[in-house]
Amino acid sequence: MTYDVTALRAHFPALKAGLAHFDGPGGTQTPTPVIDAIVGALAGPLSVRGTVAPGEINAERIVDGFRHAMADLLNADPTGIVFGRSATQLTYDLARTLAARWTAGDEVIVSRLDHDANIRPWIQAAERVGAVVRWAEFDPATGELPPEAVGALLTPRTRLVAVTGASNLIGTRPDLPAIASLVHGAGALLHLDAVHLAAHARVDVRHLGADFAVCSPYKFFGPHHGVLAADPALLATLRPDKLAPSSDAIPERFELGTLPYEALAGTTAAVNFIADLAPTHQGTRRDRLKAAYAAIEAHENALRETAEAGLYALDGVTTHSRAANRTPTLLLTFRNRSAQDAYHHLATLGVHAPAGSFYALEASHHLGLGDTGGLRVGLSPYTNAEDVERLVAGVAEFLES
Repeated sequence: MTYDVTALRAHFPALKAGLAHFDGPGGTQTPTPVIDAIVGALAGPLSVRGTVAPGEINAERIVDGFRHAMADLLNADPTGIVFGRSATQLTYDLARTLAARWTAGDEVIVSRLDHDANIRPWIQAAERVGAVVRWAEFDPATGELPPEAVGALLTPRTRLVAVTGASNLIGTRPDLPAIASLVHGAGALLHLDAVHLAAHARVDVRHLGADFAVCSPYKFFGPHHGVLAADPALLATLRPDKLAPSSDAIPERFELGTLPYEALAGTTAAVNFIADLAPTHQGTRRDRLKAAYAAIEAHENALRETAEAGLYALDGVTTHSRAANRTPTLLLTFRNRSAQDAYHHLATLGVHAPAGSFYALEASHHLGLGDTGGLRVGLSPYTNAEDVERLVAGVAEFLES
């Protein structure tokens, strides 16, 4: 299929401001169809879910549409799709619920590559029950997290392994099917942080072997909230804290309070927007999503290679994103110059590329960058060649200033 980035950009009102956005890893801009869906949900009759009044029926339809849309995006079961305020909140809730079944001496494996939201909840849950935390280390020279780095830590006492689908700091995409095979071979569960990966590649939880996977629609054009996907049969074995009169059905038992229907409507619209990037592809929405993500990856990787070539040619720039398989996310540091200064300089040129460790604190320290991190350049589906040219020229100007 032909990827028309100019036509895509026309759907984003925020891009009319003229900024070159490289802040996608922190959240993408929002297209008009998503905005319209949010407004439409709020404008129509809307009330607590039910089957009698129009507002109840609309709410029920929105929730059902959201679950099916996210199931198509993640190749999951709709009845295993759980809404959460954020991926962080969902991970904390799940960690507390699972840890209720752990005992002293059980083991949990976390990765230095991960965002802290897929590290700290598991560490804190383990500490409360006396479980042991083991660390899977990635290679700071290559950015790779090989499956054997996880496999070497597995024992009969391992209860869960938490790993990222893609590093939000340096873009590394570990070999998840291989890791999942090792984890399941040891009788443990795999929790996947797919927040960064879902913005750039099709996340197929069945193929990847994830027992639990979380993502955030605002990373792929949608509203700010989190989503958990899991096998409904597995969710049925878990007993989270809930109010006595609230539903005990799956997945409702994991969702606290009244759902934000407007956000769910916006998420469905975001999934449909991605699927519509494959207008000539025939088949189900799931088929079109697969084709659309293939086109997104090809577009982003081509621009990433252009950006890397331009940045590598500049004296004094170090790129820490080196894994063979990675998202279009570059972490840069500068010889004798501050990444924060680069961030501020680029902002004066209308180029938004923020600096920091972006909650991937363990990864930043493992790279020798401490709390400071670096300048993160995140390409998105709406990034174009002109944006990349402005970025490289802006970094060059910064180095000469």
